Parts: sequence; structure tokens; C-alpha cells
Amino acid sequence: MLFHFCPQCGTKLQPGFRFCPSCGDKLQCVVDPSGPVEAASSGDFQLHVTDGVTMTANASSPTPSTAQLTGWDTEGLVCATPSPVSTRPPLRRTRNSVPVAWSEETPCSITSPPVTASPKHIAADQSHKSVLSPRKRCAGTPKVEQIKEVQSVELASSPGFSPLPRSPSTVKGKAKKAKRACAVEPLQEGEELCDTTGRKWRLAKLLSQSDAEMFYGVQQNGQGANSSDYKHILKLGAKDGKMFNELNFLQRAAKPSSVDKWIKHAKMDFLGIPSCVGFGLHADSYRFLIFSSMGQSLQSFMEEGEGLLSEKAVLQLACRVLDVLEFIHENEYVHADIHAENIYISPAQQTQVYLAGYCHAFRYCPGGRHVEYREGSRTPHEGAIDFISLESHKGAGPSRRSDLQALGYCMLRWYTGALPWTSLTHTPARVATEKERYMEDVPGLLSHCFGQKKVLSALQVYLSQVMALQYSDQPDYRALRAGLSAALQKLGGSLEQPLDLQMKAIGGR
Repeated sequence: MLFHFCPQCGTKLQPGFRFCPSCGDKLQCVVDPSGPVEAASSGDFQLHVTDGVTMTANASSPTPSTAQLTGWDTEGLVCATPSPVSTRPPLRRTRNSVPVAWSEETPCSITSPPVTASPKHIAADQSHKSVLSPRKRCAGTPKVEQIKEVQSVELASSPGFSPLPRSPSTVKGKAKKAKRACAVEPLQEGEELCDTTGRKWRLAKLLSQSDAEMFYGVQQNGQGANSSDYKHILKLGAKDGKMFNELNFLQRAAKPSSVDKWIKHAKMDFLGIPSCVGFGLHADSYRFLIFSSMGQSLQSFMEEGEGLLSEKAVLQLACRVLDVLEFIHENEYVHADIHAENIYISPAQQTQVYLAGYCHAFRYCPGGRHVEYREGSRTPHEGAIDFISLESHKGAGPSRRSDLQALGYCMLRWYTGALPWTSLTHTPARVATEKERYMEDVPGLLSHCFGQKKVLSALQVYLSQVMALQYSDQPDYRALRAGLSAALQKLGGSLEQPLDLQMKAIGGR
């Protein structure tokens, strides 16, 4: 029986899965459980090893054959498929077996160790030519010295077989390759895209873009084709990028029926979950999502105002975002990338605040069981470096505490203009060090941000409560919201009032 585990969250997977059902990450390889047809007919054993190695041994040859190791990009999967027609017993590791030397840099070629076809382990002193890998990133790497000593390789038929360790350079190279693959080229305005239901959407206007994604105002075909007005936004990204993770979240945890049910149960007037009305693939290299227009991003408001938010606006935004976080947390997900570019404000009704951008959403509690804290289980430093939690810096799965900490960092940035690590964002490891230090020193964090100005008591209480949470603790959303709402009421504000987006100049705190 094959065992598959997600390299991101560790969830056990069924054979044939292309994406992890827990965290939504795309798996790098799919193993065909039926096994290769050719091997079954020719009497070959074929062993797939996870860290860049495929091993094949011919058992039908009367003479001792060699095991050929070739590069193969896989991640987290081990499969041993013996031929049903082979009568040879499995080969066993001898006492004199020498482990394959694995250099610090991933070599382009490795020497094929000889495999004995007889259970008596007939020794053969042969030198074997190295098999060159086609990967360009390995060009110029020195070859591993040929091993002339007799070796035997055990063809594992049990899940106890462990693959060769992956070198750090391989991981780094694959990360860079994945990053380049996610870059997308913009499409021309006027181009049409067809979603999975057959509806066609015309790109009316490019609104914003980055290396990984871009936003267009779009019109449904046949509705105002000659107009530049649009009521929907199209988010465009690479087919194999993080947008699939966002789609997975929207379909699992943010269905319109679930949102409506939550609003009625909590007796709320509004919940800022984006409404996804369509999705699809385009030109075999793009993935897109279509949302009802959410208005203008908070980041653009702040850039236009060239200043900071008022205390009232900060409290109003925090309460609205906290409502969304409680909903998605109750549905087993965390956002993991909260910042001003992912917060939208409706221009028609400035009481409506949306939390968007779920590309880094993480299912922290699959099946009602909180994931364990494991550093290095995910890509470190994912998200906006200024605001992500310490867990995200260390490559651990973010938790509910992570989102609440990120919201606290955002509140400090919106009101004071800077964080202690703002000038260090080009070195994420130093940012993580600063955040770890200030987690135990909330007064020091506030003193650094506010300087000689009076510290907002509501913000101090919020940060103290959040920083005291453990990794898997369930937050007291009601207490957090009550503290922010009470401070808002003292200022004469409420959530029913439009957002107070009058900017104040930096330095005029």
C-alpha cells in the first residue's frame, strides 16, 4: 500500500491526488497506482525515489545488471512496483554495502551502483558512466566520484524505505524555479475569457498588476460592450500559481449560502467575504477568478491621502476585519496575509469592508483537529513581510493567533506610520527576530511605534490579549471585539457610520 503525505501540512493523501484536500497546495507529482505497463511485461523492477532519483533493475537478464539512477522531480512520494512475472527474490543489502555519497551541492550526474541479480551477491568490479541530468541548473557541477566497491540496493516493497536526503541547493533551486513560473504576462484589454459555465467576459480595464497577479475590470459579453463601466473584477494569475489555493478556499469555506447563514445567525448587517461569481482557465497558462466589484483597496486610499488613518477609522476597520476572521476561523481556515492591499472599501457604502486575497489561506484545523506546530513544513516568509506572523516566517502553518497578530501589526502601521522592522523587510530573517523579541514585550513595541505620543489604550489591550495566546488556543473574539467597539463608541463612532477616511499627515499623530 502506498503512503502519500502532503509536504506542506503533512496530511495523509490517497493515491492519485493532484492537490492536498487540507491546505490546497498542488502536489509536485502523481504516481500511477497501476504501475508502468512496460515494466510488468518485460520483467523489470522499477523503483521511484522521491528526491530526484528513479531506479530501474532488470531482473530477467542472465548477467548481473546495473541500477540506473536518473533525475526525476518528485516530492514526498515513494513507490516500489515489482513485476508480477519476476521469479527472482528481492535483493538485500549486504554488510559491505557502501552508502551513496551525497554532495552538498546537488550533482548533475551520479554513478550507478551495480546490483547483483543473484541472492548470493556475486561481486562485480565495474566502473559505470554517469547519467547526465538535463536540468540546466546543474550545469557545471562536478561529478560524484565513481564508486567501484560492490554495492547492493534493496528494492523496498514496504513503506519503511527512506529516500535519499534532498540537498539544500535543490530546494533553493526549485523555489526559484517555482517563483519564476508564477510570473504572468498581462493580457490585452478587450480580450475575452470564458469561465467554466460558458460565460464570456471582456477585459475592460487593467486596474493593477504585480509579478504574480493582476486585476481587470471586466464586463460580461453582451452587457454594455461599448461602455467602459464594469461591475465585476477579474483576478488573473498563473495556472500553477497560488490562485488555486484561493479557489479551493472559496469553494470550501466561503460559499454564499454559508455566508448568508452566518449573517442571519449572528444578526449582522454585513460580512466582508468576496463573492466569487466565476472562474476558469485561459490559454492553458492562466487561471482567473471573477468577483463582484468590491470598490477601492485601503492601500490606494492611503496612498492618495499621503498620510495615516484616524483613530476612529482604525477601530472601524479592525472591527469589520475581526468579523471576517471569526467566520473563516470557524470554517477551519486562516487568512495568513492581512494587509491594506487585501482590504477593500465599497465606494457606494463606506460601511462595507471586504477582506480579500486568500492565496495564502491555510486550513489549520482539517476535520476539527488543529495541525501541529512544525517549522519548515511550509515555505517560510510567505505574505507581506511587514505583517505576517512569526509562524509564517518560520515556515510553520499559520494559526488563528497568526491572523490576529497580523491585524494588530496593521493597526499600528495604519495609525503610527511605521513598525520597528519596516526598514528591515529586505532581510526577512531579521524581521522575524524583531517580531519574536516584541512578542514578549508589548509595551516596548508600543513605545517604539508611538514615541512620545499617547498610546491608544484599546490597541494596547488588544495586542496584550493576542500575544498571550498559544499556537492552538481559541481566541475570545467577543472580548476582542468588545474592547475595540467600546473605544470606538467613546470617540462617538459606530460600525453603522461610514468610515472616517480623512487622512492625517505623518507626524501629526
